[in-house]
Amino acid sequence: MSITGTLIVQMIVFAILVWFTMKFVWPPITAALDERAKKIADGLSAADKAKADLAVANKRVEEQLSAARDDAAKRLADAERLAQSMVEEAKGRASEEAAKIIAAAKAEAEQEIVKAREALRDQVAVLAVKGAEQILRKEVNATVHAELLGRLKAEL
Repeated sequence: MSITGTLIVQMIVFAILVWFTMKFVWPPITAALDERAKKIADGLSAADKAKADLAVANKRVEEQLSAARDDAAKRLADAERLAQSMVEEAKGRASEEAAKIIAAAKAEAEQEIVKAREALRDQVAVLAVKGAEQILRKEVNATVHAELLGRLKAEL
């Protein structure tokens, strides 16, 4: 065989090989490549969507944290206000109690002063009667001279 015949047979075999490859081998390879490209595109779109969802979730979490901080600050302020009002109320009650105790002590002291004055008046009256007895050198009857003794007590 000559080189031309060999070349023609090789071209025919090559053409059959190309036809066989295009008919049976190439379509599954192309389908696999297309499927893989689709999976990659789907994965990239899912990653983009997940990234967007993550950003939204992070924003929502930040908002909730901010709201929780604000709520905690409000509750703390309310608790401080309540504590302050309780302290003020306790101070008010304590000052009222102190005023009552002071008033009661003053009233008791006033009663003691009145009692002491009465006791002193009685003692002075007795001393005055004894002094008058000594001066007059006779007995002074308290029942007879009750009016005189009452005026003496009132003057003292």
